[in-house]
Amino acid sequence: MTEFDRKVEEASVRFNRSVANIAETLEKETASLVVYLNDEVVPAVRSHSSKALRTAAGKLSEFADFLESQHGKNQ
Repeated sequence: MTEFDRKVEEASVRFNRSVANIAETLEKETASLVVYLNDEVVPAVRSHSSKALRTAAGKLSEFADFLESQHGKNQ
């Protein structure tokens, strides 16, 4: 094996090790992100969504009352 071939092989080994380390880190970080989304984000979105729907329902009910009162005045 020539000096050049040995250096190429060593560089390849270092590169493969770096890629493996990056892949392992990404897997751990992705798992942490999924846990965070499931534990923190999803419940908050559900909570705020239901509150927003309740507020919208109340406003629509008020608007319906207003329309009914206007309809009664026009007859």
